[in-house]
Amino acid sequence: MRRAAFLAGAGLCLLPWLALPVAADEAHLVRDASREAYSLPFAGLGEYELERFRRGRGLFRQAWEVAPARDEDSDGLGPLYNRLTCAGCHPGNGRGRAPQGPDERMQSMLVRLSVEGRDPHGGPLPHPVYGEQFNEEAIPGVPGEGRAAVEWTYSEVVLADGERVELRRPRLVFKELGYGPLGRFMHSMRVGPPVFGLGLLEAVPQATLEALAAEAKPDGVRGRVNRVWSVERGETVAGRFGLKANAPDLRQQIASAMLGDLGITTTLFPAQNCTPAQTACRAAPDGGQPELMNAQLGDLEFYFAHLAVPARRDADAPQVRQGEALFGALGCALCHRPALTTGAHERFPRLSKRRIEPYTDLLVHDMGEGLADGRPDYLAGGREWRTPPLWGLGLLERVNGHGELLHDGRARNVLEAVLWHGGEAQAARDRVIRLPRAEREALLAFLRSL
Repeated sequence: MRRAAFLAGAGLCLLPWLALPVAADEAHLVRDASREAYSLPFAGLGEYELERFRRGRGLFRQAWEVAPARDEDSDGLGPLYNRLTCAGCHPGNGRGRAPQGPDERMQSMLVRLSVEGRDPHGGPLPHPVYGEQFNEEAIPGVPGEGRAAVEWTYSEVVLADGERVELRRPRLVFKELGYGPLGRFMHSMRVGPPVFGLGLLEAVPQATLEALAAEAKPDGVRGRVNRVWSVERGETVAGRFGLKANAPDLRQQIASAMLGDLGITTTLFPAQNCTPAQTACRAAPDGGQPELMNAQLGDLEFYFAHLAVPARRDADAPQVRQGEALFGALGCALCHRPALTTGAHERFPRLSKRRIEPYTDLLVHDMGEGLADGRPDYLAGGREWRTPPLWGLGLLERVNGHGELLHDGRARNVLEAVLWHGGEAQAARDRVIRLPRAEREALLAFLRSL
């Protein structure tokens, strides 16, 4: 099919972002394509800022210990937890991966739990016995919650040119349950996502998100702002972090992960992650209250806020430019918005007034039944997911040694991820299936350039 006819048939045009100028100040970008590409700070940080960045990095990589420990700054692990360190779920500040079979333990993946109903602020209602996150590990004297094993089933998609692509879907099996049967419940598997560029996403104004949600779009694409509870502000605000945009800001996202993944309390979440049925957990020693002091939480926040974003590579290569045009024409950019502008950040001025290229709208979209987890999270339904940023995508294999994508790591490469798209993304997915091989390769070359 000729390109002009294809574009006309799609009912789309090249989007205006293709002609936008590059910002003069690129301090938030790094031109390092090594295994350290996700781990470098903004350019131009002063010595005090660099020292704070290093302190946050140390906390991110620190292995937490059972209380009481000789080093009081690193004790308080558990009583229930998933990993010993933040970096365990975000290796190299990048993506975790799913177990490759039922005999492999979850290393950088976790399982969220809930039951029917909502908590007092409209969020998911935790499981009455196992809480809101399944914690396989526990400190001595406390039973862990059990084992979550992943089994894979396989299917095949045939592209228009005859190429066959194998897809896999995970099935979760709970074993060795430590606190009795789970009963009726909902669950969602989550692989640890990349953590660079988060401060820039936080600096995108809420008004921008609302304007993006209000835009009229073709193909039945909608997108909406999730509305979530802010612990610090005591009110419902726009969500933007987490795989369903269920966290309002970076500080709360960090504090929530510290508690859920490591069992480390903060002033935002001061209670240990023990349910009333977990008596040994409730009686276990802690590392003081809170276990992560506000200054430490602030250093972690500064670190995440100032992790720079890898710059694009090979952007002027003809195949990449062709793929970039296709990305807009196919409808991918309706959700994966290439460019956003940050507003004024109250605490971190270096994040303010920047043109960024994250390839996300930070909205939640209906992605169809194929990707559904069936677990609502505030306003995000069981088929809805936040548009994941694509910046840095092309360096994933170099940094993390794999190409697994989507919330549960089912896609082993970008093409598989595209083929799982449904719901609001169904039309764009179908256009990709119909692409001639050369154009499909151009699209993938563009995505590798990010």
